[in-house]
Amino acid sequence: MAEHPLKEKLADLEARKTEALHAGTERAVNRQHDQGKMLARERIEYLLDPGSFHELDMLARHRAHEAELDNRPYTDGVITGWGTIDGRKVFLFSQDFTVMGGALGEVFAEKIHKVMDLALSVGAPMIGLNDGAGARIQEGVVSLDSYGGIFYRNVQASGVIPQISVVLGPCAGGAVYSPAMTDFIFMVREKSHMFITGPDVVKTVTGEEVTLEELGGAASHASKSGVATFTGASETAVLDDVKYLLSFLPENNLEAAPRFESGDDPDRLCPELLDVLPDSPNLPYDMRNVIEAVVDDGDFLEYFANWAPSIVCGFARVDGHSIGVVGNQPMILAGVLDIESSEKAARFVRTCDAFNIPLLTFVDVPGFLPGVDQEYGGIIRHGAKLLYAYCEATVPRIQVITRKAYGGAYVVMDSKSVGSDLSFAWPSAELAVMGPQGAVEIIHRRELQQAADPDARKAELVDDYTERFANPYIAAERGYVDDVIDPAETRRKVVVGFEVLRSKREELPKRKHGNVPL
Repeated sequence: MAEHPLKEKLADLEARKTEALHAGTERAVNRQHDQGKMLARERIEYLLDPGSFHELDMLARHRAHEAELDNRPYTDGVITGWGTIDGRKVFLFSQDFTVMGGALGEVFAEKIHKVMDLALSVGAPMIGLNDGAGARIQEGVVSLDSYGGIFYRNVQASGVIPQISVVLGPCAGGAVYSPAMTDFIFMVREKSHMFITGPDVVKTVTGEEVTLEELGGAASHASKSGVATFTGASETAVLDDVKYLLSFLPENNLEAAPRFESGDDPDRLCPELLDVLPDSPNLPYDMRNVIEAVVDDGDFLEYFANWAPSIVCGFARVDGHSIGVVGNQPMILAGVLDIESSEKAARFVRTCDAFNIPLLTFVDVPGFLPGVDQEYGGIIRHGAKLLYAYCEATVPRIQVITRKAYGGAYVVMDSKSVGSDLSFAWPSAELAVMGPQGAVEIIHRRELQQAADPDARKAELVDDYTERFANPYIAAERGYVDDVIDPAETRRKVVVGFEVLRSKREELPKRKHGNVPL
């Protein structure tokens, strides 16, 4: 029996693929594991459904011969392809720190360009697992040009497919800009770092002493800079959160997010909301308790949980359908809008709008944060971002006013006048230009100056103003709120409201794009 003519060639193929599967040296692999980090392929296996990964460009190798890079490992330091998560298609790349430190060269970038192009043309989420040393210095300007190709594709895909960046190691210099242009960034506490210039350069240029963790760690980016959307204690925790986030998102901008049947009765009352507000309007309560009472099974994935905490944003479901929730947080600075909270909520609203996720907004806002720092920092410009985001959003939008709704901040928080489809108010709602104390001081300034007992007279006037204006009924008379509701009925009203709005269609005027006040 003659030997099959392909046998030798198949053996050669097998040998090459085996080499590609073990592209990193044993020393590099051990070092990765010793640092408590998974290998690039282990991450893919953990993230995707078992057996669903289809690899692209496994046998790609660099051709930078003039750079005197003699070592030419297969994969070139990045693993690319597609698979499924919960049965839904995703594309991904996973940078391999064990091969040339995961540094990006021409072929490495071409692989990423190819998989990004495929994701965009097919209409499926693109996930980047980042763990690399940045540009491959030996390849020089070719590396920089290759980064540009990634950035350009990030922008082409923006608002068309969900883009998720998972930073699992170093991400420095130009490499940070691809994650920065994606929709969500995940980081591992104590293990992943992002910065434009590292601690040594910072010290040389500015004289500031700072550690790697303080400068670019997950904790800093999750609480100070507003760069890391989500953080986790370990790689597996972060990858689990990526799967959880994807469950709220559609595959692309032309589809709806998947519906998950919930055992939570859509007709359920929320009697606990009758006791959520404190006796005094000046005392705080946790808006998360309101959100969790209304949504399915109290299930709420918070967005930027540690940054700009005076506003709460996140994903949830009502009657099995994905929604985005925005709510002022009275626990922090009384729930005011400031520079950071305006920016955080604006970004979230635009993300939901891009991916057909309806918006539920809970309002308890005393106004914008006063102060020289805020004015000089551009609160006008930043507050306008949130206003712009709501005005531009065409997804179904429901507003629920729980307590304070004062001044321009009330208008900005998805009021009827900026396009909210349905507006509900609790009987405790106070819709006014400003709070009773400030209003009385302005309206009755002269009378108070001439009063025999100014404090007693002011207290009388405040009580009168509160009774006449700090309620939802003037707004209800004029149709600025559609209904004043029993707080216990909030869930029912929201479920029915989103059900009727599901067929909402809105055409935007033809233009290249609007000009957001960035």
